[in-house]
Amino acid sequence: MATYNLFISHAWHRNEHYNRIVEWLDNSIILWRNYSVPEHDPLDANNASKLKAALTEQIRHASAVIILAGMYANYSGWIDYEIDEAVRMGKPIIAVEPWGQERIPYKISSCATVIVGWNSSSVINAIRMYAC
Repeated sequence: MATYNLFISHAWHRNEHYNRIVEWLDNSIILWRNYSVPEHDPLDANNASKLKAALTEQIRHASAVIILAGMYANYSGWIDYEIDEAVRMGKPIIAVEPWGQERIPYKISSCATVIVGWNSSSVINAIRMYAC
């Protein structure tokens, strides 16, 4: 069985969405490795250029990037950076539309390989299909 290397882009102030995706993956039958940067395990970088380099390295190891496509992503320079790096590296981007949201930021919709709804089976199916 393949192991999927995943980077889950998210805003730390919206950890509940990140935690739910991690829970779905942990409770699924797929094997996965987490290359994300959760608040409880930050990167060792003391300035913006070191943080960018560290994020780039994390994304480099990922076979797909999952973007939590809440409208708050419009206001995050770091999520923009992660999207730009994923595009630059040719990584598939799986955009996950939060429950009840009617729109997603244009940058995410224009860069996403696929946009899926807020449920575990949609996310896992997209990982199986695009995270090769």
